[in-house]
Amino acid sequence: MLRVSVSRLSLKQQTKPLLGSVASAATAKAAAANTAVKLTSARSLATTAQSHTITLPEHSFETYKLDPPASEVQLTNEELLQMYKDMTIVRRLEMAADALYKAKKIRGFCHLSIGQEAVAVGIEHAITKLDSVITSYRCHGFVYMRGASVKSILGELMGRRIGISHGKGGSMHMFTKGFYGGNGIVGAQVPVGAGLAFAHKYRGEDAATITLYGDGASNQGQVFEAFNMAKLWNLPCIFACENNKYGMGTSAARSSALTDYYKRGQYIPGLKINGMDVVAVYQGTKFAKEWTSSGKGPIVLEFETYRYGGHSMSDPGTTYRTRAEIQHMRSDSDPISGLKNRLLSLNISTEEELKKVDKEARAYVDKEVAEAEAAPPPEAEPKILFEDVYVPGTEIPVLRGRIPQENWSFTK
Repeated sequence: MLRVSVSRLSLKQQTKPLLGSVASAATAKAAAANTAVKLTSARSLATTAQSHTITLPEHSFETYKLDPPASEVQLTNEELLQMYKDMTIVRRLEMAADALYKAKKIRGFCHLSIGQEAVAVGIEHAITKLDSVITSYRCHGFVYMRGASVKSILGELMGRRIGISHGKGGSMHMFTKGFYGGNGIVGAQVPVGAGLAFAHKYRGEDAATITLYGDGASNQGQVFEAFNMAKLWNLPCIFACENNKYGMGTSAARSSALTDYYKRGQYIPGLKINGMDVVAVYQGTKFAKEWTSSGKGPIVLEFETYRYGGHSMSDPGTTYRTRAEIQHMRSDSDPISGLKNRLLSLNISTEEELKKVDKEARAYVDKEVAEAEAAPPPEAEPKILFEDVYVPGTEIPVLRGRIPQENWSFTK
């Protein structure tokens, strides 16, 4: 039996204490729960030491003020299989969220990343647990890859107590060790990401912050302010634009005078990456991490990707683009199918073995869905409302309410 999250974490360094005070005690429980997840391994796991040299296509990278990463990528059977399993689970997670939303078991905002799985998975495989990640509201895949369980993510979406934020944050506000959201304000996470990078440098840590934002947020003034500060202070910040071609319902060409987002840093080097190829994402992110670790300062990445669904669950996604366009991307550029073809061509797995992985991933997510649905919501008590305002041990004596009768004493 293969422990999915354990094998994923085994490729990383040990986790150090969390920067800041964003995460709550629930995150540790969720991460621990995730290590219990098991999927039966395929035959090829018996030869995990075997490695392969994958040659990426020429169009995988485009550069600005730097030389491109090597097109030859060395990966083991285990690493490639784990990427496949991770992307499969992330997609199943998002499909489950889609079904629960349509069943009215999830309310409010919900932004899915079906089609964009290679970005979250490729990044995580290229970094360590000491690195920090922060993104916008399309965050479910990232928080899973950082160590949260599917149950804690879906529980959060349904407002359950077992949720990654105790059922009080919802789709856009998820946190776990090394992951700082899930942020609902467009572009607001970018300067926070620069601050996290500053913390890494201040503490003398060999770590970087991956600060993600969408093409729709790329024209925000605060993005350019963060660029400026990161370059002035030579921060280990990897600014990463997930360009899925549409900011809500507006195409990139209609909203941006310059759609080469990797060139937006001006005085910061940039790299455009094929975000539909998990190996290219891995290689590009690894290159960016090495760039920042060598003291060269920030770098701007652009992951060219595509979402199959609408901007959010309230958007059908077909009023501003054709169904033919969506189908073309699904059939020609799907990240999971692309990696599957590589696994088959390299004789790492057979068709039947990968079908078994898919089946087990579905069973695992279905089980997590059932447990999340059965979990209770947070208790309707003031102590639950105020429990995450301060890190335990740093509370003020009394938190003021709207009126004196609503004041909350932490000494109770």
